[in-house]
Amino acid sequence: MTTEFLTELRALARTYAEPLRATAVALDRDPGLFRTVLDGALPWRQLVGLPAEHNPDPVRVQGRPVLLDTCVEQVVVLEELARADAGAVLALPGPSMSGFVIAELADDAQRERYWSTVAAGPTWTFFGMTEPTHGSDPGSMGTTLRPDGDGLRLTGTKRYVGNAARARIGVVFARRNAGPLGVVAVLVDTDRPGFVAEPLPTLGLRGLQLSEIRMTDVPVDAADVLGRHRSATRQGMWAATRTFNRYRPVVSCFALGVAQAAYDLVVTERRRYRADERHLLADWAQRLVGTRALVLAAARAADRDPGDGTLASAAKIRATRLAEEITTTAVRLLGPGARWEHPLLDKLVRDARAFEFMEGTGNIQRLTLAQGYLQGRLGDARAA
Repeated sequence: MTTEFLTELRALARTYAEPLRATAVALDRDPGLFRTVLDGALPWRQLVGLPAEHNPDPVRVQGRPVLLDTCVEQVVVLEELARADAGAVLALPGPSMSGFVIAELADDAQRERYWSTVAAGPTWTFFGMTEPTHGSDPGSMGTTLRPDGDGLRLTGTKRYVGNAARARIGVVFARRNAGPLGVVAVLVDTDRPGFVAEPLPTLGLRGLQLSEIRMTDVPVDAADVLGRHRSATRQGMWAATRTFNRYRPVVSCFALGVAQAAYDLVVTERRRYRADERHLLADWAQRLVGTRALVLAAARAADRDPGDGTLASAAKIRATRLAEEITTTAVRLLGPGARWEHPLLDKLVRDARAFEFMEGTGNIQRLTLAQGYLQGRLGDARAA
């Protein structure tokens, strides 16, 4: 993909962002309003990464269809949408993270079942990994998949799962045997008996509607187990790791969009600056450009080799840190009443903090980055 192609794609995405910018504050106050956004000018079907057979009218750039099925296309488009409202972007229906698992593990029948459900209309999905007391540690995972007669039963609790309370289908990670290789991914319809998902109260990214899933003896067939035709080393945690590596550049672009939005707000609202403040704004402008280049490099690396998360972790560290710094310092630059006088800034401050905890905290990313550095995976890139 050439620079000219990506520049045109970014400009097109900026036009799609306008409806989200207009509803950002209202949606933050009431996430239930999101359906009015879908019923309006936002072409969600073209922006969520549906495969070609379910997306007959894709976005076109330079005459070429853009399906948003690469990490590079996703970070370019989604950063512009997040610059308008990151919470609304994360609230979009569609495959999100579970789509990556389907791409890695599903057989033909599972793939058809998943995509025909997701593409039938505005349909939300979920990715159930994190647990209340163990986070995403596979060694301590408490959710189990046990035999029961001719079938299987799924039992456990997942927390901080985006869109789960409004999802129709999704992926749950569960332990079938001891050890990390005993973790499998299961394709689950949310209308099965024993499956309950409820939204959690949150301060940031409220449109995402983070949820808790409680599963009590949910009936599962062998045909629901993803990757069952593969070896144990190419099933649950293998796919989860590759999904994280592909999604972290996307999380980074969300954080970058929030950082850019806070910068834009300061430049729009503040007319005069002291010398040190002018230097600060110039520094932010340079770092936004540099971080954008790193996120794009991480996306290219993820498309090339989803098994290597080194640059993805570097991008997430840098973008998350920049979003928190610009949003919190913007409050000081716009005065003591800034968060009351500018509701959008108040929302950006709360949204920025959420990215630290999304798909691995900074400490987890630093461990991955250090391992990549020691194994020589960074090449000419510099550590974040």
